[in-house]
Amino acid sequence: MTIVINVNDKPQAIEADPSTPLLYVLRNELALHGPRFGCGLGQCGACTVHVDGRPTFSCLLPIAAVGERKITTLEGLLEDGKPNKLQQAFIDEQAAQCGYCISGMVMRAQALLRANPSPTDGEIRKHMRPNLCRCGTHAAILRAIKRAAAGQEKRL
Repeated sequence: MTIVINVNDKPQAIEADPSTPLLYVLRNELALHGPRFGCGLGQCGACTVHVDGRPTFSCLLPIAAVGERKITTLEGLLEDGKPNKLQQAFIDEQAAQCGYCISGMVMRAQALLRANPSPTDGEIRKHMRPNLCRCGTHAAILRAIKRAAAGQEKRL
């Protein structure tokens, strides 16, 4: 079955079973490797993408349920081919240890900053709670989000 979805502001015609998870389509059909396969159960957040601006576990969303909604992946956050302010803050704070969760963390954090440009530490922690980091870089992730919210430039 052909299904058309909007990914990173581009319409994409996909040949897929309607029950195929969005994650599989993004990675296997569209070669977008920002969203990661983690648990496959919506419990880790490695597969987080934005659906109409809201963080969503793409491993749980069947392609047929996407419809005309706008899908944004980590690749869609780039600005003129370069990391956006939040992505750069994650780089500057060296927030990735193994790097597996970071895409999902960035996507969830981006949604937070769009809704609340100046979140408190408590608001950041609460918003980020659904995404897991097994390496324990939570403090660096928190610093990166605060850095992006403050608009701080890269350290020298």
